[in-house]
Amino acid sequence: MTTVMLVHGAWHRPTCWAKLEPELHALGHDTRSPALRSSGEHPTAGMHEDAAVLAEELASIEGPVVLLGHSYGGIPITEAAAGAGNVVRLIYLAAYMPDKGQSLYTLHGAPDPDDMSGLFPLIDDPRTSLYGDLTDAEAEQAMSELVQQTVRSFAEKVDAAAWRDIPSTYIVAEHDKAIPPALQEQMAVQATEIHRITSAHCPLLSQPRRLAALVDEIARPA
Repeated sequence: MTTVMLVHGAWHRPTCWAKLEPELHALGHDTRSPALRSSGEHPTAGMHEDAAVLAEELASIEGPVVLLGHSYGGIPITEAAAGAGNVVRLIYLAAYMPDKGQSLYTLHGAPDPDDMSGLFPLIDDPRTSLYGDLTDAEAEQAMSELVQQTVRSFAEKVDAAAWRDIPSTYIVAEHDKAIPPALQEQMAVQATEIHRITSAHCPLLSQPRRLAALVDEIARPA
């Protein structure tokens, strides 16, 4: 069975996978959920440092790996998987899917920031933008775990696009209010296959069992 490496998005930490990991374990998958340095850990860390963390984690795993990135996590997985011989599939879950030379700023059609230092403000109204299909109690818990995020992580451009060489799956979150579904669909055409899930931005929290079943379906060899 493959190892599923789960890569969190901006402002989040690996604890966001706490509901999904047991569901994947029940289906027979091992999981890894590394912490990205740009999210709460180091105030100057950028996307390249995040990708380096993932590359180091990948090198420590024996056997095939399915690398899943959620939201911002799609950007460092795109770079980290390039040249990693054990990654058999990339999964982009409501995620950014950049090509070589692109960043989060690029994908939104925004100019590069004049200053990459500092922290990026938390997304407006995270209760609605990120957790629209959670209960109030669940959303409050999720928001209490949010951390700071660096501007550099959003501004640095990827040096390689692993999805050009590794099979990829895009999972569109159809009710997402953080990354517009239209933008997700635009990026998803680059993937080998597309799936859709009726959820807001974080189905890992709102529909962990359903999402685990979908990841299991994608991860199993044909």
